[in-house]
Amino acid sequence: MALVVEAVNLKKTYILGKVPVEALRGVNLKVESGDFVAILGPSGSGKSTLLNLIGALDKPTDGTLLIDGVDISKLNDNQLAALRRKIGFVFQFFNLIPRFTARENVELVMSIADVGKAERRKRAEELLEAVGLNDRM
Repeated sequence: MALVVEAVNLKKTYILGKVPVEALRGVNLKVESGDFVAILGPSGSGKSTLLNLIGALDKPTDGTLLIDGVDISKLNDNQLAALRRKIGFVFQFFNLIPRFTARENVELVMSIADVGKAERRKRAEELLEAVGLNDRM
């Protein structure tokens, strides 16, 4: 299987006032295509920080983070935005609209982005089928 995420000695330090806070200290991780990964730990252990880095929402303070073989610390803002379009998360709280179907929930974001109705429906159906939820349309 292809390696899609590789973190080597990943570190992230935030400055809180004048105090440095080490959110991540030397994380090493390898995720291959098709892997199912759960990030577990107590509050404040760095789970969200790690996911923000993997999601290309932030850059590490030190260490190397490769997403599909690309070192994200070397990407400019436009390249990071393009990378983020290929990454998805399933959050603990889904924030779905209960009265909407799965397709309508998927289409909602595309409608905000001014994607045409026919294209929204087609893309939503493709996405739901890709994750095995085509019975929820």
